[in-house]
Amino acid sequence: MMHIFNLKILPQEFKYYALNYEYQTDDILKDLSLSAKRKKYLSKSEFLEICKWKTPRSQPLCLLNSEDYIKEITHISLTTKSDQLAIEILTLLNGVSWPTASAILHFCHVDEYPILDFRALFTLGFDKTPKYNYQFWKDYTSYCRELGKRFNSDLRTVDRALWQYSKKHQKSDKQS
Repeated sequence: MMHIFNLKILPQEFKYYALNYEYQTDDILKDLSLSAKRKKYLSKSEFLEICKWKTPRSQPLCLLNSEDYIKEITHISLTTKSDQLAIEILTLLNGVSWPTASAILHFCHVDEYPILDFRALFTLGFDKTPKYNYQFWKDYTSYCRELGKRFNSDLRTVDRALWQYSKKHQKSDKQS
């Protein structure tokens, strides 16, 4: 894998940023996460809760998805052995782009996946949001997993550290 990432956090500061995560709580998603992993799909209300947590402005589009469609798409995503299918099929849902699809995988899949976010990408050396595609997602996921091993942390902790560093240091507040 070619390294396109440049971690801005000093190794000795990683845990500090993870522990000082200042975003809305994700505790509300814990029960939902366990339920989705057990059932291997999301109900419409569960789907809407994750989408709202990740990107509240997507709610009008997310509401357009039927309960059955959400159940079918998320079941395929949560049961396939293909990482590419797991992420890309979620983008078929109205209101779901790569970042939201990554949040669904992060909270609902039995395997660990990072959340794709402009803040995390800033912390990894991107001043502008890159074009998302599967190869970028694969490289990003591999790099975040490497960070998890390096800092003896799960991907939720990695995500929190990357997000919080950007929140403290990134000048513009929104890119995607």
